[in-house]
Amino acid sequence: MPSTLSSLAVLINRSIITLEKACSESKLPFPSFDEPFTPASEAFRANPEAEEAAKVIAAAAHQLMMMVLPPSVALYTAVSGEYKSAALRVCLEANVTEILREGGKEGMHVKEIAERTKVNHKKLARCLRYLATHHVYKEVSPDVFTNNRVSSMMDTGKAVDDLIARPEEKHENTPGLAAIASHHLDEVYKAAGYLWESMSDPATAHSFESNETPFNLGLNVKTSFWETIALPEPIWQFRQRRFHIGMKGIAGLESADAILKAFDWRSLPKESVVVDVGGGIGGSSLVLAKNLPDIKIVVQDKPTVLAEGATALWEREMPEALASGRVTLQAHDFFTPQPIKNASVFFLKQVIHDWPDPYATKILSELRKAARPDTRLIIVDSAIPFACHDPSGDKGKGVIGAVPKEAPEPLLANYGVANELTYAADVTMLIVTNAQERTVKHLGELLQSTGWRMTKIVRDHETGSFMQPVEAVPMVKIPVGDTAE
Repeated sequence: MPSTLSSLAVLINRSIITLEKACSESKLPFPSFDEPFTPASEAFRANPEAEEAAKVIAAAAHQLMMMVLPPSVALYTAVSGEYKSAALRVCLEANVTEILREGGKEGMHVKEIAERTKVNHKKLARCLRYLATHHVYKEVSPDVFTNNRVSSMMDTGKAVDDLIARPEEKHENTPGLAAIASHHLDEVYKAAGYLWESMSDPATAHSFESNETPFNLGLNVKTSFWETIALPEPIWQFRQRRFHIGMKGIAGLESADAILKAFDWRSLPKESVVVDVGGGIGGSSLVLAKNLPDIKIVVQDKPTVLAEGATALWEREMPEALASGRVTLQAHDFFTPQPIKNASVFFLKQVIHDWPDPYATKILSELRKAARPDTRLIIVDSAIPFACHDPSGDKGKGVIGAVPKEAPEPLLANYGVANELTYAADVTMLIVTNAQERTVKHLGELLQSTGWRMTKIVRDHETGSFMQPVEAVPMVKIPVGDTAE
């Protein structure tokens, strides 16, 4: 039998050949690590073989690294995560990526960078060198640094002089990826250090309240994350704008038409009603409305959310849909009885993962009470895989897509770090809101406890690597009881 080391090496070599062949055949070159990121540079992942090969390479290379390093060093690659985060925040807030972009491909000496950032060049050099050691930025010669593909992800695209003159507007009108990174390196990073304190304190250890979280300890606030970022203080107003811009950046990581693959929308009869529950300003519904002219759409959210952008969005993009009544913007609290009783589809995108089970149960229960026998429930969140092989699968329930594609041996069944975003999102929800991403088993139990039966999970790489639409139908009898934690 070949050793695990040999098996990993074979997987890497075989997958590199597959990746390069797929890129060549599709005429989509594999991007250079020294070139800045552009959306077009990710085009090669549209080829399923290339995408799969890239995931296998990443998972195998990381597993190989952790195996061959001395255990103490391997452990410290995890222990030292806070140093990476701290150094990243220094560079992001000091506009280092934009400074290097303006400095050119040859790079800039750290003294020149520091002169523009107004920080100490010796301290900045240590942060940059540490990050370059982890392949974020590149030290091209002693104390001379330049961007690479990873560091360029933090580029707002703005002129450095403008960023320095108006720092409060740094993330306005940007793609949003720097904004979401800044959010994680600020509020989430500060909250993460208190996870143990929150989990070990008898007062909060078993709490799933949204205002009894590590976020509350780390930021020294009494209100939930959602209430806190709505506070009038300038720092929270800035953080709220940055968060919403960052969420748009995350949404931009998936295909614009991914929502069209979440369900067989064209199977709906004419005049069917689709309710976008907690739909924000209606970005997902806008895609549906443009592609499905024969259905009616109701976008539901809080009055303040609708007022802040929904009307403007629809009047700009599809004014005729509002004027004709084909699209309705409706103020609604999803913890209260659902007013739409004739829905063909209740649609919830990245809603349930924001709430712990007791609250998610309330949301789903209210929808079940309003559902018709033929109503479909579509939840778009992450169906988070176990890190091991799951021999039980869907336990013979015949749920299409319930069993995820597993990585080849000897990789972790969930592809390890290649699926990092899913697990990072799960821990983020734990830290910030006491909520979570859910396994298929957990989600199935949650749905069943609220009168819904899971029937399908859409697992298509084009729907986004970290979200899998889940379809459910009403159960004949609504059960009473608690779901599993």
